[in-house]
Amino acid sequence: MGLLPDSVIVDVYEQPVLLLHGDTLCTDDVNYQQLRAMLRDEQWQAEFLALPLEERIAQALALREKSMTETGAKDEAIMDVNPAAVEAALRQHHCALMIHGHTHRPAIHDFQLDGQPARRAVLGDWYRRGSVLTATPESLELTTFG
Repeated sequence: MGLLPDSVIVDVYEQPVLLLHGDTLCTDDVNYQQLRAMLRDEQWQAEFLALPLEERIAQALALREKSMTETGAKDEAIMDVNPAAVEAALRQHHCALMIHGHTHRPAIHDFQLDGQPARRAVLGDWYRRGSVLTATPESLELTTFG
């Protein structure tokens, strides 16, 4: 097992599939994108990791609390993927199928991309309900439980 990069292409029954966390697609959530950029900045990470463990834990808990408060106050549409970002990612990676999480709104979305059928499968979280995506050569099925 290993960590995956932000996005990766996998072959599923000879079809390229774009796997990604999905947070990069939520481009309308400007505050989240700014936080994401900060947390992934190497200099910020080095400075944070140089702090004593207790202080890092305290800061992480404070950030988590702030995030939960802000999330509760945000419009649902802002926290969902931006359709143009989805289309751009699929075009960039030459795929017609994307699988992601982050929004935790399990569903399979069928749409048209440049006049061709495309799909986006969204996996649920594991806090409230889990989901499993099953692919066969003929179908893609999302099962949600919990």
